[in-house]
Amino acid sequence: MVHFEKELSRKEFYHGYIVDFCVHQVELEDGKTASREVVHHHGGVSVVALDEKGRLLLVRQFRFAAGKELLELPAGKLEQGEDPMAAAARELEEETGYQAESLELLTEMIPTPGYCTEVIRIYLARGLRRGRQHLDPGEFLSVEAVDFAQAEEMALSGQLPDGKTQLGILALTARMRREKASECDEK
Repeated sequence: MVHFEKELSRKEFYHGYIVDFCVHQVELEDGKTASREVVHHHGGVSVVALDEKGRLLLVRQFRFAAGKELLELPAGKLEQGEDPMAAAARELEEETGYQAESLELLTEMIPTPGYCTEVIRIYLARGLRRGRQHLDPGEFLSVEAVDFAQAEEMALSGQLPDGKTQLGILALTARMRREKASECDEK
């Protein structure tokens, strides 16, 4: 069975720099109607940046909505129509001061599908070389290089509560295990 909801109307209540807030009237599968409050977001990118020493680059910053300082993967929002891979390269350099020799899509996530359209694409960055950090106005953060095994443990224990950070680390862990198993099979 395919489940669906059909949009009947949309009313925008707020148009902002990062999000728009709308209320949609929808028709349900049984023919009844319901309201859906939706935050529309252009999406974002996050970067799992692993240096030559096996350390993960994380950024520490205060997150007002969370009410505390968090340690996260470098990340940022997409401008409307922006290429996600280009945005990942931009955010990595802006926030950490590093450029990547290669970037590849690791995974993607929908952080809050119950009320938000945001999709975050998570990229793996390798071949890091030092560039120049250039933060956005009003952006204050520090960069920390954490041993990947320690970062994995921090993600699993809840010390890194940010969802995109947890998923990025665990997706790379799974990929590394698959690559290692594949190498063993070849021998």
